[in-house]
Amino acid sequence: MTAPPTEAPAATERPAHRDPNVLRWLGAYTASMIGDSIYFMALAWAAARTGSASGTGLVLAAGSIPRALLMLGGGVLADRLGPRRVVISSDAARAVLVLVLAATLVLTAPTVGVLVVVALLFGAVDALFLPAVGALPPRISTPGQLARIQGLRALAARGSSIIGAPMGGVAVATGGPSLAFAAAGVLFALSLPLLLSLRIRPLPGPETSGEASDTEKTPNAWNDLVGGLRYIRRHSLLGPLMLVIALSELGFVGPLNLGLILLSEQRGWGAAGMGWIVAGFAGGAAGSALLLAVRGRVPRAGLVMCLMALVGAVGIAALPQVATVAHAAAIAAFVGLTAGLAGALCGALVQTAADPAYLGRVTSVSTFFTYAIAPLSYPVTGAAVALWGTGPVFVVSAAVCAAGGAIGLALTALRRAELPR
Repeated sequence: MTAPPTEAPAATERPAHRDPNVLRWLGAYTASMIGDSIYFMALAWAAARTGSASGTGLVLAAGSIPRALLMLGGGVLADRLGPRRVVISSDAARAVLVLVLAATLVLTAPTVGVLVVVALLFGAVDALFLPAVGALPPRISTPGQLARIQGLRALAARGSSIIGAPMGGVAVATGGPSLAFAAAGVLFALSLPLLLSLRIRPLPGPETSGEASDTEKTPNAWNDLVGGLRYIRRHSLLGPLMLVIALSELGFVGPLNLGLILLSEQRGWGAAGMGWIVAGFAGGAAGSALLLAVRGRVPRAGLVMCLMALVGAVGIAALPQVATVAHAAAIAAFVGLTAGLAGALCGALVQTAADPAYLGRVTSVSTFFTYAIAPLSYPVTGAAVALWGTGPVFVVSAAVCAAGGAIGLALTALRRAELPR
């Protein structure tokens, strides 16, 4: 009776980068992320070929609407049905949707209406996919490997962006958006056999909490959602972590995406200069991901996360103060290294602190800030740069990011948070 439980953990205690189960998940995640990069490249070009600038903006913005509306519900679904089932279903739906669009574009020219509908549908499926894929790591490995898995995941995400954008560009140049959409659909489909072969760890019993018992007594989606939000609010570590995530994303996304474009235009660095800056950031972020993937565990993770957020904020404020592309790229690499390490540690702390029964809902809240709320800072960032220039806007954004780190340092539970050994 006791022999199997003692043998099973020993088999899964191997490092994540040597665990076939984790590597299957990582392969599926990488294929899906490369497919995402190609899809967005193809969507942008297909929208541009309609000849309508306003229509292009509408197409590119359409996908964010269902993500914002449905993301929290996606977390409820992941907890109810299991994250693997939701990930497989949503990835299959993405493959079918994109392949159908590719076939449609072979027969007819793209229209704004068709592309908007596809973007809305893809965004709705993404609202299910993102919380579920974030809730999978604790179900495929042991708690002690979650920091390493977060490093591997961040490394895969950076590599996917580097690989996917050129692949999408070559596909569009060779066969138009239809070929690029077809390539994205094939990559989504290739991830399915890997996901189907995953071995899922049994879900532990819920922590003893009133929310868990309430959810069991009244099992409907709304009560599940409310119970999940209440669980986060009352949790000594998860509540502060969500506040840090929200502040970090709001302060980071605007200047590092839209702000860099405007800064490059003002300084005359052009698209090539911005490319070097973005490459510097990606290299720094990849370095932090590789460090965490190899090391596996960072002592005093909560303290290190908060300090990295503070130090990275200094780099954000310094970006518009330099005069050359080389200096800006070096600072961007520093920001990528510090912010990347802070983000990966934050993700690992979320996954180790959350009761597995609530992990889909917890992940959906953190993802909601990243994919739904943070993009709302784009128009604010643009308007602020037009009024005050890039320097003050980057300083204010850095202050918002620093506020997240400072709050973390001020809260004992977060400052003393540790990752499992």
